[in-house]
Amino acid sequence: MSILKVARMGHPVLRAKARAVDRSEIKGAAIQKLIDDMIDTMVEYHGVGLAAPQVHEGVRLFVASLDADTDEGERREPIAIINPEITPVGSEIVEDWEGCLSIPDIRGRVPRAREITVRAFDRKGDRIEITAHNFAARVIQHETDHLNGVLFFDRMRSFDSLTFLEEYSRYWVKD
Repeated sequence: MSILKVARMGHPVLRAKARAVDRSEIKGAAIQKLIDDMIDTMVEYHGVGLAAPQVHEGVRLFVASLDADTDEGERREPIAIINPEITPVGSEIVEDWEGCLSIPDIRGRVPRAREITVRAFDRKGDRIEITAHNFAARVIQHETDHLNGVLFFDRMRSFDSLTFLEEYSRYWVKD
């Protein structure tokens, strides 16, 4: 496995719409290696999600750690989501903090649907459907935005909450 170079805000790859992955490509060595390398990269940089455009690959694929710790105290394996299609469940929108590996050390409050359903392919090429709430829903929406050339800044209602991570930890996080 390899740790991949993460594109930073300003690189054109982050503003381009990624192409759909053909189902016949999913089991191929190139996509499987990309998934493994993306998981390694996400873990290395302590992320919870990473989209292919963030590692200079213009395909509709992201990896994410959607579950918190299990009842046994172990983390679940990250999953790959390919060609996601999101449908909000209900109309509730929640504003909460987000950061991004492509915009290091910056945080801001972003409105997102509290609950969504995502239909996609998994890394085996099987069709999956996941209903996600709260943090998991936020991660899926954030990563899917990357596949459409959208950064979390673009979703913010106001830049009043935009802050450096150090200031976020000092002034915004409540003990």
